[in-house]
Amino acid sequence: MPESADAGGSGRGNRQRSRARGPRTAWGRALTGGAAGGRTGGARAAEAYAVSVPELRPAAHVPRELIGDSWRRAEERGLDREDGRPRRVGVAELEWRRRTAGVGVLREVLCDGLIPAGESVPEHVVVVADADGVVLWREGERAMLKAVSRIGLAEGASWSEDSAGTNGIGTALATGRPVGVYGDEHFLRNCHRWSCAAAPLTDPRDGRLLGVVNVTGPARTMPTISLAFVTAVGRVAEGELRDRHWTAMGRLRAVAAPVLAGIGGRVLAVDEHGWAAAATGMAPPERVALPKSPAAGACVLPGLGRCALEPLPGGGWLVRVEPEGSAAPPTRVVLDLTRPASPSLMVLGGAGRWSRQVSPRHAELLYLLAVHRDGFSSTALADALFGDPGRTVTVRAELSRLRRKLGGLLAHRPYRFSDELDVQLLLPSRPDDLLPRSTAPAVLAARR
Repeated sequence: MPESADAGGSGRGNRQRSRARGPRTAWGRALTGGAAGGRTGGARAAEAYAVSVPELRPAAHVPRELIGDSWRRAEERGLDREDGRPRRVGVAELEWRRRTAGVGVLREVLCDGLIPAGESVPEHVVVVADADGVVLWREGERAMLKAVSRIGLAEGASWSEDSAGTNGIGTALATGRPVGVYGDEHFLRNCHRWSCAAAPLTDPRDGRLLGVVNVTGPARTMPTISLAFVTAVGRVAEGELRDRHWTAMGRLRAVAAPVLAGIGGRVLAVDEHGWAAAATGMAPPERVALPKSPAAGACVLPGLGRCALEPLPGGGWLVRVEPEGSAAPPTRVVLDLTRPASPSLMVLGGAGRWSRQVSPRHAELLYLLAVHRDGFSSTALADALFGDPGRTVTVRAELSRLRRKLGGLLAHRPYRFSDELDVQLLLPSRPDDLLPRSTAPAVLAARR
């Protein structure tokens, strides 16, 4: 087993900073209520973990049901709240995660939004974790870094709920939403003198969860506005990814144009995520659901039928669609929820078979549509998912993303699986294992 990663480093390394200092210094002032610099504030805060904590007043807009649900998940996993410590990964694995995690490309953006240039934010530690909750980098004053190391908030530590119970990083990952965890809302007792605010980062290209940005500080000095700040920085980072995506699509379009000009039939040029950059002989879909590990040759793609994939120079794929009528529509859909960590959808029909893993949110939607074949209005679906019939905008946005991925499998007015499909639902043997991280009222009711 590799040796454990160093717990005391700040992760700053030799990173170069070149952007203006003003906005980032404002962040430190907003958090601490004063100047962003100075040693004394950070030194006092580092000692706060040894000071009794007064009654906390968490932000009113954060539903406390999230905390109760998270505690129940931790108790079901048998975590030790008295003496529990987060798991650690070795040095080699930590370096591999830093190189391969999607959140790594956002580190500069995150730090430009959070850390004052050439300084540390007094009284707080800023953490970037990957989609498994493993801390990749952290920033803060030396005294604060030493203090949080005592509770295991160090590079290489896993702060997922599976490892550390209720905490900002793990609960934001589990729920897919920004979360503040204040003082004794933490599951582990040694964290009760700390508060944290965390926001998940998702890849706007495919909805994939990339990781979390988290701010931790002493419970008695941690302002509830921290949650708004990490949420805003997460959105800026996602905007940066979106800009990079469209720049890459422009390059792909330039490469594909001369290739498509000399080809007949229905042909698409798509990037590695399936986003269509150009097409000939057809109106291009916004996105094509490529195989999980695409390779040159024949395949069956949702909504297109039989196709042939060819790699394009510089990345991306040329998708040649076989003539209309050469592939029958799918006839059977299997939603497999027997493996809580990896729900999947399989489609079988005259055009062959294909399967995809689905995100937790999309698994919730597909489960409800599979159980209720008559379908839902947007109001009814919002109530089943969120307990709030007014959240129809969110429901429509999620279903729009899902329909882009699954093509003709889903119908609307009402939202449902297409009527001609034979839909099979595979459920776990224990009701408690049905989408265990879901907080949707309809799913919670089905577990009882």
